[in-house]
Order: sequence, then C-alpha cells, then structure tokens
Amino acid sequence: MRNLIYILTVTVICFSSCAKSFLDKQPDDRITTGNFWQSESDALLALYGVYNVLHESGVYGYGGGFDACSPNAYQWAYWEGMEQQVGNGSISANDGGIVIDRWKQCYTGINRANTFLENIGNVPIDTALKAQMSGEVYFLRGVFYALLANSYGGVPVFTTTISTDDARQIKRNTEEETWAQVHHDYDQAIKLLARDAPIAGRATLGAAYAMKLRAYLYTANWDKVLEYAGLIEGLGKYSLFPSYKGLFQLANENNAEVIFDVQYMDGPFEQGSYFDRHWQPQNMKYGIDGSNSVAPVQNLVDAYETIDGSPVDKANPYANRDPRLDFTILRPGAYFQGQLYPVDIKNHTGQKVGFSIRKYTIETQQVVAGQEPLNYIVYRYADVLLSKAEALIQKGTDIPQAIQLINQIRTSRSDVKITALPPDLTQPAALQQLRHERRIEFALEGLYWDDVRRWGIGKDIYPIQVRGADGSLIETKFPNGYTDKSKYLPVNNNERSVNTNLEQNPGY
Repeated sequence: MRNLIYILTVTVICFSSCAKSFLDKQPDDRITTGNFWQSESDALLALYGVYNVLHESGVYGYGGGFDACSPNAYQWAYWEGMEQQVGNGSISANDGGIVIDRWKQCYTGINRANTFLENIGNVPIDTALKAQMSGEVYFLRGVFYALLANSYGGVPVFTTTISTDDARQIKRNTEEETWAQVHHDYDQAIKLLARDAPIAGRATLGAAYAMKLRAYLYTANWDKVLEYAGLIEGLGKYSLFPSYKGLFQLANENNAEVIFDVQYMDGPFEQGSYFDRHWQPQNMKYGIDGSNSVAPVQNLVDAYETIDGSPVDKANPYANRDPRLDFTILRPGAYFQGQLYPVDIKNHTGQKVGFSIRKYTIETQQVVAGQEPLNYIVYRYADVLLSKAEALIQKGTDIPQAIQLINQIRTSRSDVKITALPPDLTQPAALQQLRHERRIEFALEGLYWDDVRRWGIGKDIYPIQVRGADGSLIETKFPNGYTDKSKYLPVNNNERSVNTNLEQNPGY
C-alpha cells in the first residue's frame, strides 16, 4: 500500500497548492485535474491506463513464469520475481518480487479504476460509450481484486478514491468479502458489456462470464461453474482452436479459443512482453539471447503421456509422447528455429535444468527485448470445458459427460490426438484424470500454482527434486514438506510498517 500512499500523496500536493489569483491558469503543456476528463480521448487514455496494469510483472506480465511457483518449473534467476522462493517454500514477508509486486500493482489498477468510475460521468460523450467503458473498468477492477483474493486471502476493499490517512489505516476485509467484491464488479461488467469488443483485446461479455466462472472455480462453487459455462457456450462465439501449437503463434492471435488476453505489440514504446527475453536459450541464428530464467523440470516432462497409452520407451523417451510436450517444452534433440537443442543453441550458463520453455516464444521472426508482440492468453475456451468437467465430477452428477469434455481436449485438435479416456471411470479416477489434463493442457501458462493450492494437494506431491541435465541435484522444492501457510503469499512487511492495521497471513 506504500505505492498507493505515494501516489495519493503526490496527487494531493500537486492539486492543493495553487492559490487563487490572476496568475493562476491551467497549464496547456501537461495533464491536470482541470484540463482532463473533458473529451472521449481523455476517457480512452484513462481506460487504457487501467488496462496497462495487466502488463505488470506481478499481474500477468510474467506469464508462464508463475509456473515456477508450482511443481512444473524452476526459476534459477531467483531475484527476478522470487517465484523460486514461493515454489520451494522459503518465501518470507521480508521478500520483494511477487510478494510486493502483486499487491502494489493490483492496487495501482484498482486506484485507477476507482478514479475512472468517479469521473467518467463528467465526460461529454455518448451514454452508450460511457456504459461500455465503465463495464470494462468494472471488469478490470474485478480481475485485480480476484488476483489479490486468490493470492493473499482477504485484502482491503475500497471502491472510491481514498485519502493518504485512510490508506494508512485501512484494514483487511475477509476473504469472503473480497470475493464478494469480485463478483459485484463482474456483475456490473456483465450488465454493461457487449458480446463483441470495439477493439480486439478489450473486455467483452464473454470475458466477464469467464473470469466470474474462474472465481467460482477457485472457491469450489460447482453449481455456479456450470451456470457460467452454460452462459459462455450460449454466446455461440468460442471454440477450441484446431491446432494446439498454432494457438500460441503470432499469426493466430485473437482466434476463437481466446476469451480474454493481454495485448502486446512490438515497437519502441515498451508495449511488448519480455517472454522471449526470459524464456529463450542462446546462440540462436536470430532473436533474443534469452536468460532461460524459468525452466520446465523433469517432473513436468514425466507427466506427459504417450499417444497410445503404452509405457515410455526409456531408450527413446521423447518418441510417441503427447504432442503437447514438444509444443510446450524445448527438450534435448528438438529443433528451434532450425537449430538443434542443446547442441547448436544452448541454455544460459546459469540455467542447468536441461529444458527450456517453448510456449509463448516466437520462432518465426526477429524480436527485440521488451517488444515481443505475442499476446498472453488469460482465459481460453479449453478452460471452460475443463472447468465444466471438474464441476460435473465434483458433483458426481454426470461423470460420462465430464469424460467426454476431457476427451475433446485430448482428441479434437488436428495436432493433438491421444488415447481417449473410458466413460466409465469412478469419481476418484475421473478427478485424477481431470487434474492431470489441466496440468498438461495449461502447462507453462501460469495456472498450475493456483490449481495446486485450491485442490489442496501440496502435501501429497511435495517434496520434489529439481535435477540438472547431468543428473545433479539443483534444489528440492519444499524439502521439509508442504505447509498450510503456502496457500497464500505473505503481506510484505514494508506494507505493514506503513499500515499497522494490516494483519499478516498465518505462518509468516
């Protein structure tokens, strides 16, 4: 909240120090409260300012790197966002990285959203346009509060701009109250948003339905998951993209599987991502020499099935494997940009794991660090199918239908066709298969950390060893076993020093 206090303090200083005199006039070379909120362009500028927070590293800007918080990946560059420490259980309330970034960046978005909603009514533009923009901002505020609730539990909830003193004294709401605010904002968005966006990448009715569905999924409200899956299907707008590999290619952005994504573009205005800079190896014929700062681990590689369900051939371990493995992970013996890995192209010297991230990297053109134009998908239609399947299994009402939905993921794409699951699985077996399918389908998309926590399976899967390509032990994730405190991030102690009313999460 220190960042929020700083912003508010600067605002107060800037706009309360002007005396009334004939010398006072509005400067025409800068934005002030007196010359803003006067036109459609002003409103759009403020709207895009809220959207821009989605790019931040603690929001969605680290993309698949959040899988380093889970069993899927290892972050050797531990200073980059401290996902390594979250992933091995050593994170503390004194740490920065994601601990402080998610908190302050989400509150930056919330503060911008509150400012927008308080002022949009004064802008002389069409009523329908105001409603559309307001719906988008309600949606985005819901996204920010959902990330906070999922990461910290209950957090301070406020829906108007607040003073510096208020920011120093505000208390945490309960987790239930925080999720209630999430649903309130999504409900307001649903009232105002249209089926289609005015520009690709802006919020739609489908996006609001989807993120509300995810909020219900994360709180195990299975009836509501089914309700909102039905509403999304009823739009008749979304479907699985026919190619899993193609889904993550630049040429296929904004396709029919994408329900909500973070838009990136190339050019010198820092509106691109850093995914290639973070994930790619080095010595490539073109592109960025990446740092491989997050790398998939053997535990994830081993989770991929064979196409026909037979045992993995230890002498030829990558033959006959689920094609999603090679579309997601750069593994020994594979080619990237026509070069053999890790012979022609190699990992950064600091990255010893022996695998690299392939998903969300660009193989077809030259890119510049910070200018990678490939969008990051926050929610796609495959998640609707698997969320619906999970709800059906958890309710125990129609397991054959749930298996049919899982099999769509396994068999309906042109480049992913693996053995279909039998329809007569028991409820425990079906749930196990559903969890496996989510892990594989969304591997290195930043979702598995959330799934592990909401399923409460940490104590069953940890400790997990991370080994190098030479077999040497690099680290053990949760070497002493998984503890309940890891369900949430700690509240950074710097925040609590500014506001002593912020209670710490248990165990920290």
